[in-house]
Amino acid sequence: MKHLLHALMGATLLASPLAAQDKDLLIGSTSASSSHYGYFVAVGQLINENAEGLRASVVETGATMDNIRRMERGQVDLGLVTTNVVQHAAAGKNDFEGKPQDLALLWVYTGAPQNVVMRADAGVDSLAGLEGVRFNPGIKGSATEATTEAVFATLGLEADYVRGSTTDIVGMIKDNRVAGYVKSGSGNKLDGSTMDIATSTDIAILGLTPEQADTLRAEMPDISVVDIPEGAAGGIPAYTTWSFGVGVAAPRSMDDDTAYKIVKAVMEDQTAQANAMASLKGASLADMTVQFGTIPLHPGAARWFEEQGIDLPAKLKLAE
Repeated sequence: MKHLLHALMGATLLASPLAAQDKDLLIGSTSASSSHYGYFVAVGQLINENAEGLRASVVETGATMDNIRRMERGQVDLGLVTTNVVQHAAAGKNDFEGKPQDLALLWVYTGAPQNVVMRADAGVDSLAGLEGVRFNPGIKGSATEATTEAVFATLGLEADYVRGSTTDIVGMIKDNRVAGYVKSGSGNKLDGSTMDIATSTDIAILGLTPEQADTLRAEMPDISVVDIPEGAAGGIPAYTTWSFGVGVAAPRSMDDDTAYKIVKAVMEDQTAQANAMASLKGASLADMTVQFGTIPLHPGAARWFEEQGIDLPAKLKLAE
């Protein structure tokens, strides 16, 4: 027993210096009532279990804007961001006019394709055909609404905008008082409210033309242009639309080794994140990062991608 006690004491003494070297990380997330909060709890556990020398804790916050401000003040080390707002922050525009933030992307974990959903009997087969048509650009006050209006302005498109809540607009489309709306998808699938409409009337999706897609890529770097494969819903062919993603960013001052360990732990996980957020089952975070990312990856994150032989688009590379 005496020898066992000495052995335990020795093990404790040996472990103490190592434990003292653990680097504490605070992860800015969102409201605890959000499914995204549960995702970040899973991420924190992955870091603690798989990233040697790092110890993460999740902080409930007000999501993207709050997290960016907290990172600027050094109150959190990494945090949830939407890819459009983090691009504004890095570029010093919109709410960050004249105050660019030195942020880098770590990864993207979900996308929100913006689907232009129409009644099939509306007689509209292109975005240009929406001029004079009663149409909802997105739920009042939402990111979808603001982004749709910016996209339409950039592309020179017009419609007769009708404002309202999801419930209001779904009812109006069913009753043929509104021809269509824009609604965030659930990954590459249509939203539940869209499927509700489809139970009572045939629907169609309006996609971007190649020329419109090129214009958005050139003039709206805060969003992504994505190709949605056939099967977003029964009978819906493949189409191209605009989107933004939800991911994780960190100050560029985070050391490369820490960023690498975090990204490696997250990317190599096969179960924990999908258990926390069902839409991630079978999803590739690497693919989503390449598809939806709008600012350069942190060098530590880029190292992991390079090790996998993944070609990074210019938007994810640091300027030489």
